[in-house]
Amino acid sequence: MFMDISSEMIHSLLPLFLVGTLGTSTFVVGLIEGIAESTALIVKVFSGALSDYLGKRKALAVFGYSLGVLTKPLFAIATSSSIVFTARLLDRVGKGVRGAPRDALVADLTPPEIRGAAFGLRQSLDTVGALLGPLLAVGLMLLWANDYRAVFWVALIPGVVAVFLLLFGVNEPEQHIGEKRTNPIHRDNLQRLSKAYWWVVGIGAVFTLARFSEAFLVLRAQQGGIPIAYVPLVMVGMNLIYAISAYPFGKLSDRMKHSTLLALGLIVLVAADLVLATNDHWLTVAIGVSLWGLHMGMTQGLLATMVANAAPADLRGTAYGFFNLVSGIAMLIASGTAGLLWDLQGASFTFYAGAIFASLALVGVFLKARRTQSVS
Repeated sequence: MFMDISSEMIHSLLPLFLVGTLGTSTFVVGLIEGIAESTALIVKVFSGALSDYLGKRKALAVFGYSLGVLTKPLFAIATSSSIVFTARLLDRVGKGVRGAPRDALVADLTPPEIRGAAFGLRQSLDTVGALLGPLLAVGLMLLWANDYRAVFWVALIPGVVAVFLLLFGVNEPEQHIGEKRTNPIHRDNLQRLSKAYWWVVGIGAVFTLARFSEAFLVLRAQQGGIPIAYVPLVMVGMNLIYAISAYPFGKLSDRMKHSTLLALGLIVLVAADLVLATNDHWLTVAIGVSLWGLHMGMTQGLLATMVANAAPADLRGTAYGFFNLVSGIAMLIASGTAGLLWDLQGASFTFYAGAIFASLALVGVFLKARRTQSVS
């Protein structure tokens, strides 16, 4: 939660800082976001495999969170998009290092019958941080007359708190301490990852193609004439819906067929894209962003649960790593393409393209469900 406060204080303002202060094009913003987010997801494959090999999760998580904290000052002193890109890249490397071990740690500590609820709760707490971060950014921007750099410096504080909480407040699960492991990415181990797992990987990749960076939600809101200081409220609204819905839908996933809930989440994403494509009036943007947050609450914890359920316990870190590797490549393609479409064809075309990819993922879910029913 505290790290999300720190990160979102910066990320909710970063597209505006890049375009308005540093004069960066929308395509470059999309490229920076795509490379940064995909790097985080790709790094997870190595950190996840390493956590399986070592049988330890916490040390990697602490290193990843610490690296994220150390990048915050770079945003505050940035004078060019290349410095921002470097800071964003290193920040996302830190996220990648900590992500898979943290998710594997949650799965290790949680009984299977409440795993969906546990991931939903983790997602809710993450999103509470992502809600408070933009709120703080808005307040400080109003207080300090749109001083981006001052806000970026303040973002360092909750990041430091996050590292100390993890370092002194979380214990390594007993079953991992001192265990010796074989190479988790050896062919024999990878063959233990089932077809059900690889299906989750594939559908997650198509899903990511439809769900490009949220930086484009911020830019869409700005097109409607919302004052710069208030634009981060877009992320506040999205994360409020996300935080409220993640835990209830996580609990629901423990009792409901996963493919059905995933299909419903994709339908909501299609609706969000279509609404955001319609026009840039603030009310339209608010409705579209709310639907975006709802689909996140319905699906993000669910996908994490599906990976945990489909992978062997001793390969969970690796399983999350490969899931995020494929999703990372998809994120790079999605955000770069979204930025290019935005520059060439306009914002509406970008969101229509997102709706098409979400529809393709929806078709995949329905085909899988029909195939499963015919086999049974």
